[in-house]
Amino acid sequence: MRPPGMRYISTRGMAPRVDFEGALFSGYAPDGGLFMPEELPQLSIETLRQWSTLSYPGLVKELCTLFIGPELIPRDVLNGLIDQAFSRFRHREVVHLSRLRNGLNVLELWHGVTYAFKDLSLCCTAQFLQYFLEKKEKHITVVVGTSGDTGSAAIESVQGAKNMDIIVLLPKGHCTKIQELQMTTVLRENVHVFGAGCIAQKMGLPIRLVVAVNRNDIIHRTVQQGDFSLSEALEQTLASAMDIQVPYNMERIFWLLSGSNSQVTRALMEQFERTQSVSLPKELHSKLSGAVTSESVSDEAITQTMARCWEENKYLLCPHSAVAVSYHYQQTEQQPPSLPRCCLAPASAAKFPEAVLAAGLTPETPAEILALESKGTRCTPMRKGDDWTLMLRNTIEDISCQQRGHFLSALE
Repeated sequence: MRPPGMRYISTRGMAPRVDFEGALFSGYAPDGGLFMPEELPQLSIETLRQWSTLSYPGLVKELCTLFIGPELIPRDVLNGLIDQAFSRFRHREVVHLSRLRNGLNVLELWHGVTYAFKDLSLCCTAQFLQYFLEKKEKHITVVVGTSGDTGSAAIESVQGAKNMDIIVLLPKGHCTKIQELQMTTVLRENVHVFGAGCIAQKMGLPIRLVVAVNRNDIIHRTVQQGDFSLSEALEQTLASAMDIQVPYNMERIFWLLSGSNSQVTRALMEQFERTQSVSLPKELHSKLSGAVTSESVSDEAITQTMARCWEENKYLLCPHSAVAVSYHYQQTEQQPPSLPRCCLAPASAAKFPEAVLAAGLTPETPAEILALESKGTRCTPMRKGDDWTLMLRNTIEDISCQQRGHFLSALE
């Protein structure tokens, strides 16, 4: 009998331990917390050296083996699922590192179907969900709330999935026209649309982390001042995917840096949920500011960075990538980097033509995105005052009735 593999526990410490499958299907833990590995595997320098020669899919296979375990998904099956997950990426490397002038390195995470970094994780998530559902002959409906890239990546990830339907909640005015088209274009019947780095560091990867954000700066204030509190209002910026008030992953970071102390994490998050304002304990803030550097970037700095990168490299940045590159430019003006610095590019500039124009540049639109304009769309509008929970419940019940009908037909 194989020993049990990795177990996952809630950051708030009041939920039972689960395996990878349990965490995958749970979303939030029953106590309101987020699932984290009970223990983080430690990677030796020798392991890191060996992994440095792997392709991106090869690296994902090694990492997933540590966090899933062969008793749930055998290694050969896991390899096949991951190969399938990345089969629709446009770049043969899946992610690509562009080396530009003056020590600027941009890691392009946007070569998936929807031209955004969410493709990297959600394509794998969908494969794992489908594997477990097929094994148990079950069907689920996944509800996704999004301000942009998550919805389209989730929709694309379930292409061909027979055991999943997906409902996307699309807030009006919080994404670009291209992002909206990617979610509402009629492609599949099982889609219904309504209008981390700290872990790697803890596992032994020798990196220094910088989190750069736009004017919605709750993370920056938390790192710099220990002030984890909502702003008076959400600002709409060119980097729209960063226009958030509550960065939920901060809960995982608090848990990690407090030494996996669920009591401390639970107290912080419950206070935040009650008052929308928390001052971090001095020791936790010290650990956070020691682990992460932060910066907040204005729209003006975003457009200036996009223009400068084009002028120096003929390389077009999306506004979110420009937030990171802005920090790089700011630092290199003070002194040349003593260590290599890599800026993560979460999306293609092709998805944000408005920001490209604001920077005085010319958008470059791939044929796949241009084609969206000529396709039909399907979206159920929600008006202010509508009972959205009832609308969702009715849609889910309709899907369930259809699935029961398909099941009975198959039996006959």
